[in-house]
This record gives sequence, C-alpha cells and structure tokens, in this order.
Amino acid sequence: MIPRYSRPEMAAVWAPENVFRIMFEIEAHACDALAEAGVIPADAAKAVRERGDKPYTPERIARIDEIEAETKHDVIAFLTELSEQVGEEARFVHQGMTSSDALDTRFAVQLAQAADILLADLDRLLAALKTRAEEHKLTPTIGRSHGIHAEPTTFGVKLATYYAEFSRARDRLTNARAEVATCAISGPVGTFASVEPGIEEYVAGKLGLAPETVSTQIIPRDRHAMFFATLGVIASSMERLATEIRHLQRTEVREAEEFFSEGQKGSSSMPHKRNPVLTENITGLARIVRAAVVPAMENVATWHERDISHSSVERMIAPDATVTLDFALARLAGVVEKLVVYPDAMRGNLDNLRGLVFSQRVLLALTQAGMSREDAYAAVQRNAMEVWKNGADFLTALKSDADVTDKLPEDDLTALFDLGYHTRNVDAIFARVFG
Repeated sequence: MIPRYSRPEMAAVWAPENVFRIMFEIEAHACDALAEAGVIPADAAKAVRERGDKPYTPERIARIDEIEAETKHDVIAFLTELSEQVGEEARFVHQGMTSSDALDTRFAVQLAQAADILLADLDRLLAALKTRAEEHKLTPTIGRSHGIHAEPTTFGVKLATYYAEFSRARDRLTNARAEVATCAISGPVGTFASVEPGIEEYVAGKLGLAPETVSTQIIPRDRHAMFFATLGVIASSMERLATEIRHLQRTEVREAEEFFSEGQKGSSSMPHKRNPVLTENITGLARIVRAAVVPAMENVATWHERDISHSSVERMIAPDATVTLDFALARLAGVVEKLVVYPDAMRGNLDNLRGLVFSQRVLLALTQAGMSREDAYAAVQRNAMEVWKNGADFLTALKSDADVTDKLPEDDLTALFDLGYHTRNVDAIFARVFG
C-alpha cells in the first residue's frame, strides 16, 4: 500500500485501529457467549466489554507493538495489552480459543469489509457504463477484429459489453464475499474440545459471518484463493476496458479520449500531448492485483491441521490487492463518466474503407441470388482488393463487375450498403443487457 494509489476508506480496513477493534469484538463476543453458557462469570464478560471497549489510540497500538517485540507473538501481545485495560477479569478472555480463532475470524471480517467497498465501486462503474451506453446507443462506429475494420456496430453496444462483463464481476464478488466470510472459533486443531460450537455460532452471528463448516484450526484457504482469484478476474476486465479506451485515443483513431482538464499537462517536452495516462495507469494496477492470485492459490496447501506459511503472504497481498483494486475501480469509473466521445470521427473512420465493411452483406446476397458461396466470395474479394490497393469505391467497383450485376441489380446492390441493417437489433441487445 502506498498513498498514491490508496483511498482512505479501503486503507482504513487494514489499519491497526481496525485490526485490533475487530479482534476485541471477537474476544468480547466470545466472553458474552461463554458467560451465557456458564463457562465464565457474567461479571467478567461485562468487565471485558466495559473496560476494554476503548479506541485503539496510537498509544495503545504502540504498547501492543512493544509487547510483541518481547513476546514475538502478535495475539499474545494483543491479549496482554487488553488485560492491562481490563484487569483481573481478563484471565477469562480467550477461554478455549487459539490464535487462529482470532486471526482468521478477524481476517474474514476485513475481507468482507473490503468486498463491500469493492461492490460499491463496481456499482459506480456499472452506473457510468449504463449511462454512457444509453447516451451512445445508436452512435455508429466500426467494429474491429485483429485491430482491422470488420463491420459496423454502435458505441453504445460496445459499452454494453463491458456493462455485462462487470455485472458478472459483481455477481462473482458477491459470491466470493459470502464464501470467505466465515468464523472459526473451534480451538486447537478445530475439534471444539476446549470451546463448544455454540460459542462460534454466537460470535459468527454478531459479526455477520457464517460458522466455518469444518476448520482445521485455520479456515481452509480455498475460500481465500477464490476471493483473490475473483479480484484478479475483475482486474483483467478493467484492463480490457482500459486497453480499448487507450486504442480509441490513439491519434490515428481518436474516436474517444480521456477528459483533459484545464491546466493539465501531457508531456514535459511536448506541449501538444494529450496522453491516456489514466487508462495506462489502470492497466499497470491490474497487474498488481493479478499478482496476488497465484500466492493465494499456493496458500491452500498447508501442513496437516495448521501451519502459518499463508500468514506472511496474506499480510502482503490482502491490503495490496484490495487497496489497489479499489483505487483502480474508482479511477476507471471516473474515466467512463468523463470520457470524451467523438461521433463524427467514428463515422469518418467507419467510412474510411469506402464501403468494404458491407462485404458480408454482398456475399450473402449473391448466395441468396443463386451464386455458389465459393464464386460469390471470389467475386466480392477481388473487388475488395481493388479498394485496398487502388482506393476505389467498393459499391462502384461492384456495379462495374458483370458477375455481380448479373445476380444483383444496381438498386439491390445499393440497398445492401444500409447502415441501419447493422443496428436494427440494438434494442434487443440492450434488452438483454439492461433488462
């Protein structure tokens, strides 16, 4: 996490204040449940809540760090500082629990918090895509395959494909959040020998988590692997949209462009430059998010019931991946909201190949008129190549080809060059995407 690519709300999820606050809630809720079960005195649970429920100030955090420097154990350091706040009744804290009960459950809460922020980010991006797609629903543009002009589409349809993709991303993240939001308070090796299952169920309910089906002292890391894999897929979708915008902003294309604000500078040496810096930045940040996926998958394999080979990895990838994705999603939403679109340039580029984009319609019409597909393809292609080589007009060339006009009268040929043919099902596409 570096400030340049961090937003305050997501950064706060991983701040020590939130870490220790969640751990306190876990321990306090566990004490409440243990008191209700008659395992510890009710007064002790009350004392933990009343005396320990204080803000984790820089002074408290420094004290925890000081204790950890001596004990070399983060959970013991936390519990020791808590006992200093609570007093004698603190001996009932952490009854029957093991470190992973606190750490894994706390991590689940943080991932759920992070997911909620990311879901809100996706909602903003989806709203922007829908607004701009509807705005340009019938704005004609050229569709490209292999980077080469293919057939006409609309800019609205182009944006609708991204709306559908990020809708799927939202569904995946919703599922990944549910899968990772589990609570484990099952004691050493997960057998509930020292703490009853009802304690876990109580704490899970208070924290908005589901009880872990079977823990092995740690929550199985396949859940986390799926969570980070989902973040990686979202990052890849972001890169796809960012790359599209970067291509559209190229000088030779210039169909759309990142908003260039008053006073903004594009180059230290060339005053004329307007560069796609935001989408280039998003492309780079997507790589950072995806870099968390393989380590998360490698964390799935642990020794027997528990080791901590996953711990150091998660301390790195969880803040980095979620903070980076949060920043990048917000940036991408802003790019879409302010994207400058040039419909005239789109139409100019669409016409650039002088009608070649209608070649399939001519091919199909010739086959419908009785010409074999092979002969029809040859006839259309030889006229198309003249356009490529000599800059001829495609319709004019076709009207001069006896093999073509023998099957298709000139008026029928002209009718095939109707842009509306390619946009007639836009409403149907939008109905599928937006409902």
